[in-house]
Amino acid sequence: MEKFTIGSVSIASGGPLFFIAGPCLIEGREMAFEVASMLSAVSREQGIGVIFKGSFRKANRSSASSFTGIGDEKALEILADIREAFGMPVLTDIHETGDVGLASRYVDVLQIPAFLCRQTELLVAAGESGLAVNIKKGQFMAPEDMALAADKVAATGNRSIMLTERGTSFGYHNLVVDFRGIPKMAASGYPVVYDATHSLQLPSAAGGVSGGEREFLLPMSRAAVAAGVDGLFFEVHPDPARALSDAATQICVKDFPSVVGGLVKLHQCLRLS
Repeated sequence: MEKFTIGSVSIASGGPLFFIAGPCLIEGREMAFEVASMLSAVSREQGIGVIFKGSFRKANRSSASSFTGIGDEKALEILADIREAFGMPVLTDIHETGDVGLASRYVDVLQIPAFLCRQTELLVAAGESGLAVNIKKGQFMAPEDMALAADKVAATGNRSIMLTERGTSFGYHNLVVDFRGIPKMAASGYPVVYDATHSLQLPSAAGGVSGGEREFLLPMSRAAVAAGVDGLFFEVHPDPARALSDAATQICVKDFPSVVGGLVKLHQCLRLS
């Protein structure tokens, strides 16, 4: 089983539950720092590892008119400043090989979006960066096939790899999570993360933007912990209804401490059983 650290956060199969959390998209410095401050406080108060996430650019949007970002380097500089100010490792998505060199100067984790999880050149470039790599399972992928995606990164000598479940396409405008996929991905030997917010999306189902079913966040997250995930991924925002992306599934950052507290207790109970 792979074990590694990202900054001060321990990542290990069967280890302490860790969290990846932050806004879907870096919308501006003030909002990002507000979220980071609250996440840092939760990390200290509850003794949990938190990796701050924020996309520097959104390349996959339902509509051509959807907001995509404030500028690549401006957003990446905010992520680097958050790492410096709060001592939290930071994560961002990459979409093409040219993003690797740019993003690697500012962040600790490169995330491969679900739709790109089979892109060999992107996976190899991410692995060659030497940074930790989080590969999201494609909505079209069998969970056991994610080991093949991980192998492309590991072939570079980089084994700091996480695999993330984020739902599977089920007809039009719907995703489902088959929790059998979590132990199937864990059989690869890499830590497995459950993306609690993206898995609740209803893609392109809200008049040109993605809808969602945020009300199922807690039961789905509890099920993921019971199924054996090593980490949980949440998109959080100070005011989700006004978020410039994924407004239907992001959760309010003020609700995050109680969500985390319950999931950590469940995880501890399961480890003792």
